[in-house]
Amino acid sequence: MSDAMSSRTSELHEPLLGGMAQTAADRREPVLRAGNTNCGGCGMSIGLNFLSHAIAERPVQLVIPACCAIVTAGPFPYSAYGAPVVASTFASAAAVATGLAHAARLNGEDTRVLCWAGDGGTYDIGMATLSAAAERDEDILYLCYDNEIYGNTGGQRSSATPLGAATSTTPHGKDVEKKDILAIMAAHRIPYAAAVSLAHPEDAMRKMRHALGVTGFRFLHILSPCPTGWKSEPADGVELVRLAVKSGLYAVYEVFDGRRVVLNVEPEMSDEALARYLAAQGRFRKSDIDVARIRRSIDLSWQELRARAALAL
Repeated sequence: MSDAMSSRTSELHEPLLGGMAQTAADRREPVLRAGNTNCGGCGMSIGLNFLSHAIAERPVQLVIPACCAIVTAGPFPYSAYGAPVVASTFASAAAVATGLAHAARLNGEDTRVLCWAGDGGTYDIGMATLSAAAERDEDILYLCYDNEIYGNTGGQRSSATPLGAATSTTPHGKDVEKKDILAIMAAHRIPYAAAVSLAHPEDAMRKMRHALGVTGFRFLHILSPCPTGWKSEPADGVELVRLAVKSGLYAVYEVFDGRRVVLNVEPEMSDEALARYLAAQGRFRKSDIDVARIRRSIDLSWQELRARAALAL
């Protein structure tokens, strides 16, 4: 890098690293640098900050498909990320990460390859390469920050959008339930899959560190509040996750080798928490929400989950 380029480097947006490999010293800066353009209250930003602490000084490479997270980087040759990033197409994040992981192994590098992707590139468009990489047990940590919409392209519905939520393509509310992505990934018998709650930082950090420390295909699902798409207050994001957990709407658990299910947070199954969760988001105000149907779905999901956990004892 030239002296002229270095002189233009600001504290907030630093130039991209020259090579893909990183030393321990390089990892002292956060994954997400200050001064980025993410929306206030963005759950993705909170998740990236958690990830920074979990990584510590591990050398990492990120693969980010088309989503809000790749816009975060900013204009070349500067980046809001403190780690090497490959921008992939919507459908190919897991395939690109597979190549990077194999190259790191062949070069003898102690590098962790991570996919950081939204629900559109995970549940929908990226499902083929995601499933293929999981089936092959590639040495990848895949993290899905799930804001339950295509947040970067106008707020369209995805298969992660919950029942009743209004989006730009379901203005009267989505009429089918959300896809159970964690169950799908666990069915691949991968070494580790877990749900991460931003409202439970100790549990979240433990899971991230565990996922970084083991090998094979690992999958973390993060419920990621999006004030813009959810029509909620930016300051309420973590509280919304807390209410989702309390109500049983978001189950916090982990699955080892696709079989051993461990429940991490016991929900209160609170109707009050569910009502507060729905009322705090404008996306649920444009449709006639069938709260009773949502509660029945929650209860059934927990019956199934408890049965799976009991079988694993």
